[in-house]
Amino acid sequence: MASTASSAPFRPDDHPQETAFEDISDNDDASEITTSSYESPARRALTDIERRSYGSVQRSLSFKLPAATASARAIAPDLVRGLLMAFMAIDRNTMALGAWQHGTGRVTEEDGAVVHEWNYRIAYAMRTLAHFCAPGFTFLLGMGIVYFGRSRTRLGWSASRMVRHFLVRAVVLTLVSMAMGGIISRGAVWVFNIILIALAVDYFLVGVLWVGLSYTEVALATLLSRWIPDDEAEAPLLVNSRDVGFSEKPSSRAESISWTFHNMILLVLTAVTIWWNMWMSPTHGYCLPEGPREPKGSVFLRFWFYQVMTMQFPGIVSGFPPLAWISFAILGVLYGRLILRRSWSATTVACANLAAALAFSVLFVLTRVLRFGNLSENCLQTSDQLAHPQTNPYLASVASFFYVVKYPPDVAFFAFTLAGTFLLLALFTAVPASFATRYFKVLLVYGTSALFFYVTHMFLLFAFGGILVALFGYETDFKSPMGEGPGKGIDNVWVFFANWAAVLFVLYFACMRYSAFKSTKGPDSIWKFF
Repeated sequence: MASTASSAPFRPDDHPQETAFEDISDNDDASEITTSSYESPARRALTDIERRSYGSVQRSLSFKLPAATASARAIAPDLVRGLLMAFMAIDRNTMALGAWQHGTGRVTEEDGAVVHEWNYRIAYAMRTLAHFCAPGFTFLLGMGIVYFGRSRTRLGWSASRMVRHFLVRAVVLTLVSMAMGGIISRGAVWVFNIILIALAVDYFLVGVLWVGLSYTEVALATLLSRWIPDDEAEAPLLVNSRDVGFSEKPSSRAESISWTFHNMILLVLTAVTIWWNMWMSPTHGYCLPEGPREPKGSVFLRFWFYQVMTMQFPGIVSGFPPLAWISFAILGVLYGRLILRRSWSATTVACANLAAALAFSVLFVLTRVLRFGNLSENCLQTSDQLAHPQTNPYLASVASFFYVVKYPPDVAFFAFTLAGTFLLLALFTAVPASFATRYFKVLLVYGTSALFFYVTHMFLLFAFGGILVALFGYETDFKSPMGEGPGKGIDNVWVFFANWAAVLFVLYFACMRYSAFKSTKGPDSIWKFF
């Protein structure tokens, strides 16, 4: 695939089209990966979205790709996000139909939860696909912050304005989640965190982190320039440098050292913030004979690191503690910085993504073989382990090997899901843009209206599912995932996928309409957040 490194013209009136779980903006960084020789097919194939950068779009009723700067890499994040949306709908469909237990085992994948029996094979597979959603959304959120900040800096935004934007958007996501909780629970639950509040908190915290790093990076480079002479080497592109106000430009070598040093800080922060899930486990990742221990501390303190489920006012259902998931967003910031360092060919980025996928795959295998980074030690007690009592429990069967703890994410979950995320990025980056926009248009539509999709799909799935269960449902042998007592549901696979497909079909046209509506709003409109 031929590649060039040309830059899309950046105009002051360009603005980001913000999607649900990330902020990748229209900006002149679209040049980072560009391909040639597909202008006309791409224009004919997609008549609803005008793309400008890696994962950003100009939304209007008629879509089109710019002639020279669109790229396979430019749409890869939206394609990944769109696919993850479809996977997420599968997981919610399980709950809407009460089809089977919500886990790869007969219990949810929690720290300290003993697994005695595996779920049905189809249930195990669908649940495993859903594992990629929350990590992927959070990773792309962090990546998007870098693109958004880069774009807004070039438009003259101050650091305080960016922080204010991060705060407003976090508040909007939180209010949307609370409203959904109040409606779904009929007023019983108001702190309804099944991903949105965690994303909101992480968005704000990591956004502030990025703003801080953009200052300290230039400050360190300026300080180092006193001892490191300038040279003709190409320097990494520093962010927010015009806001800092230093009178003299740092040397390129000093800039490179500072850029690398700050990347190492992000890498260390990523490691620390995923490992603290292990360190803060009440049982340090082991299942005890007396059962799991309750975390200590107030509900407020536990909310940040542990699951909280209480019906006492105001009612809290929080399965995604924000600080337990922030590692994915921090890694996304690091990834965004690496991507924006210079102009890369599509082939280079695809290979780099593939290499990252391989590295995380190796890390995941090591967590199984060496038995570290797991919140499920002594927790696998299925017939597979009973048949091989002397064998490493994670190697007793395929189901055992791929069992990971999601609540909160352990290191094995971190490695497994990021391997999948980078593999998807590699695949979608390698796909020619003309092919992607022609045959994966549905994923682009979902991926560029992600928050709208998220809110709408919840109500549609439970509305359609509620009708089906009321008419054709029967009592199951497990507790209802949405209440107490015996469950009532439908476990017919054909009905399961028919309901999922019907909702996705409706959402395709709904997202198209919403995208057209959003295109009529200004760059600072709250509707852009959806």
